[in-house]
Amino acid sequence: MKLSKFALILLLIITQSCVQETHTKTVTFKVDMNAVENVSNVGIRGNFTDNPWTETVPLTDTNSDGIYEGTFSQKTAHNQIQFKFVNQGGDYELKDTDNRIIEFEYKPETITYEAVFNNPEAKITKN
Repeated sequence: MKLSKFALILLLIITQSCVQETHTKTVTFKVDMNAVENVSNVGIRGNFTDNPWTETVPLTDTNSDGIYEGTFSQKTAHNQIQFKFVNQGGDYELKDTDNRIIEFEYKPETITYEAVFNNPEAKITKN
């Protein structure tokens, strides 16, 4: 009986200490689509949506400069997100290469992520 009480108390302590505080992460994504033919339904798919890798977060080009933008905010305790830009609603960039990654610090953050479609290099600005 003593062992089971000890095990229960230990389990409660462990599960309570595993809960991390969430922080708001606001990310503005910008992708240059100027070198891409047949551009439509530009967006992002990744592991950070309610339906990971199937839900597209839309990006728009309101000033017609070929750079599609969108801002996404989420409270999370995760230390990173993985994603890829998509064209025509589901045509992934960077086929057969690693996903794009943004690593988070353990605090609220505002981040701008700028890239060119199908180019793995990116500029990340944290404010």
